[in-house]
Amino acid sequence: MSPAMSPAALLRALPLAALLLLLLSPARAARQARRPNVVLILTDDQDVCLGGMTPLKKTNALIARMGITFVNAYVPSALCCPSRASILTGKYPHNHHVVNNTLEGNCSSKLWQKIQEPYTFPALLKAMCGYQTFFAGKYLNEYGAEDAGGVGHVPPGWSFWYALEKNSKYYNYTLSVNGKARRHGENYSVDYLTDVLANMSLDFLEYKSNFEPFFMMIATPAPHSPWTPAPQYTKSFQNVSAPRNSNFNIHGKNKHWLIRQAKTPMTNSSIQFLDDAYRKRWQTLLSVDDLIEKLVKKLEVNGELDNTYIFYTSDNGFHTGQFSLPIDKRQLYEFDIKVPLLVRGPGIKPNQTNKMLVANIDLGPTILDIAGYDLNKTQMDGMSLLPLLRGDKNITWRSDFLVEYQGEGYNGSDPTCPGLGPGVTHCFPDCVCEDSYNNTYACVRTLSASWDLQYCEFDDREVFVEVYNLTADPHQINNIAKTIDQEILEKMNYRLMMLQSCSGATCRTPGVFDPGYRFDPRLMFSNHGLRARRFSAQFL
Repeated sequence: MSPAMSPAALLRALPLAALLLLLLSPARAARQARRPNVVLILTDDQDVCLGGMTPLKKTNALIARMGITFVNAYVPSALCCPSRASILTGKYPHNHHVVNNTLEGNCSSKLWQKIQEPYTFPALLKAMCGYQTFFAGKYLNEYGAEDAGGVGHVPPGWSFWYALEKNSKYYNYTLSVNGKARRHGENYSVDYLTDVLANMSLDFLEYKSNFEPFFMMIATPAPHSPWTPAPQYTKSFQNVSAPRNSNFNIHGKNKHWLIRQAKTPMTNSSIQFLDDAYRKRWQTLLSVDDLIEKLVKKLEVNGELDNTYIFYTSDNGFHTGQFSLPIDKRQLYEFDIKVPLLVRGPGIKPNQTNKMLVANIDLGPTILDIAGYDLNKTQMDGMSLLPLLRGDKNITWRSDFLVEYQGEGYNGSDPTCPGLGPGVTHCFPDCVCEDSYNNTYACVRTLSASWDLQYCEFDDREVFVEVYNLTADPHQINNIAKTIDQEILEKMNYRLMMLQSCSGATCRTPGVFDPGYRFDPRLMFSNHGLRARRFSAQFL
């Protein structure tokens, strides 16, 4: 056996390539460590149109004022599970096939787990970019269902997994802790979910590896029902009530029948109920504000704040009394589809406002772009926001995007209001219903230099159309479908058909009012199959 070589002799014997690799490996490790970290905070049902950001003083100071606020940020479907699926996949609902909050609607179903989960952006971050990944909070509404693997199922892409079983709660819930069930009770000091998520996040930042960049997704229950505030905040905002803007407690004339069926004026008890809900929603958000403060302070103490992007957004908006609908989301109007989006991070100048039209399908591409992943290797429909975050000049950006929703309704009557017959759901005691099977619609939301427009078609016997000019009518009171120029209607109809059939790059083609847009009326007839697909496709 040869005698042991000295370190100097060993270095002399190494091939040049191997020697360079050995010498450069510390520098490579340093570069790896310097890659940006990313934190995504996702709230549940937080509006932006009705003052939803007002109670978040710390969040506004620590993220908005230190970075950029996107004032035209939207979701492609105003419902929890389809919207969250869009965030994770970077795709429109017609491409990820999650259409509602049920297993039958593909929410955390076996099919979702097989077809979509392996290609979510966190899975790519971990497998292809070397990120350590952390999830805490509400995942998808049916996560943990026994028919879909229970809480033992941990989606690919997560190094650390602390997911809520099913829908938002504040007490008496079960978490999947890396696939093992952990039951929580109703002791505030150890069980209040928003605080539990904060503590888990701080623990991760304390004990994670310092040799890999990290991605954190923290999905709070607030301000979703049952709107249970922390005890120290139960007396906050006692004089606050839901905004009485111009579309509050009015009849939704010239709108889809589901909106028209709402009773106007609302009863005193309904108004008292929604005011109470609005107040409690704000109260629950105060704990989210505390979470943000703790998180930012911990990143600062760790010396990681300057190298970390922090995104703050919601899965959908909310309404409280608009068009006499008491409380919910899932409608096509601004209050339900528009969400907050704040970002701070490396290279982002403070206290900025951006008016570009962005959507939550852009979050996945943006975070992958930050990590250095080649977006051409994905099938995502969204666009990277990184050029906007950096303040790049002469950017070509979208002027429209797609909104789509498949209504829910029972075959039988809603037990709250049996007299209404089958097909409606989410009904209140005064028999105002928030959804129905034919509350199925698709919209083109356009924001260009010349137009601020929304064009929507319903899948019902009427093929009902709603069109709003938001420059003249920001609260969407007057449906102008019967008075707007016929040529615009035809162009918007065709654009809607194209978007409903898009995938990947074809979802980013020029909109109706863009210079590069081309419209041939004959295509409306030769492509009639596109429209049939939009309203009759069986996703599952």
